[in-house]
Amino acid sequence: MSDNRLVAITGAYSYTGKYITRRLLARGQQVITLTGHPERPNEFGQQLKAFPFNFDHPDRLVESLRGVSVLYNTYWVRFDHGQNTFARAIENTRILFESARAAGVERIVHVSITNPSLDSPLPYFRGKAELEEILRATAPSYAIVRPTVIFGLEDILINNIAFMLRHFPIFAIPGTGKYRLQPIYVEDMAELCIQAGAAPENLLLDAVGPQVFTFNDLVQVIARQVGSRARVIHMPATLPLYLSRLIGMFVSDVVLTEDEIRGLSADLLVSANPATGKTRLEDWLSTNVGQIGKHYASELARHYR
Repeated sequence: MSDNRLVAITGAYSYTGKYITRRLLARGQQVITLTGHPERPNEFGQQLKAFPFNFDHPDRLVESLRGVSVLYNTYWVRFDHGQNTFARAIENTRILFESARAAGVERIVHVSITNPSLDSPLPYFRGKAELEEILRATAPSYAIVRPTVIFGLEDILINNIAFMLRHFPIFAIPGTGKYRLQPIYVEDMAELCIQAGAAPENLLLDAVGPQVFTFNDLVQVIARQVGSRARVIHMPATLPLYLSRLIGMFVSDVVLTEDEIRGLSADLLVSANPATGKTRLEDWLSTNVGQIGKHYASELARHYR
């Protein structure tokens, strides 16, 4: 793939999409974005042309994608919120993939999740599995990148754990805390997506970092880095969920969902395959400790306000 060919990315103003876009532009790519907020101020200015998603007008979506060689798709929802449901996200993504094919897009790089399953009781993981099936049936060429937790300055999970450890006297861990996570640095994730876009063959790739933590260990690592004196306790999963809802009332956000607790507890955010990211979370925390957890990161403010 030559560096001057036109590429598209969904959500260039969002977390992971922003890092992918930076790398594409740095390589000299011509880049457009499909976004739900084409009017939103952003760091790219005239370097990037924005088009609305137009899921309800597929003909317009097709025209937006004319001439695109590779589409990087980061569009998804973390939980149901109003009309933004998992079911709607699946249907919108199906329309996106079909529109890309109609526009002549040569390759789609799709951001999924580790361990998706059509049999999963969790709509996040089941929905991601459905989209992988749709992609395989639709795209002439594809790469599926399956990340776990993606950490970085704009990350929500790691940042908000640090926020609570900094600002609350108690931190509640759901259940035993022995379930595992294998976080990957957002820059490593972005580079994997770029490489996947340039590869000639269909790919299925886990995006996982070099360290595996139990949730207990992850909380302790973050607590040490931020100098937290919070007392870490274990509770039945329903109690931390209740506490998170109370906190959510004060920060006007959905802090944690029952499905997210179930997904964590089921060991779904770890891979049996070799690490594909290089950056150690502990090293990154040490370098960025002055910024992590100083402010709460709101999912609703980022996507719906």
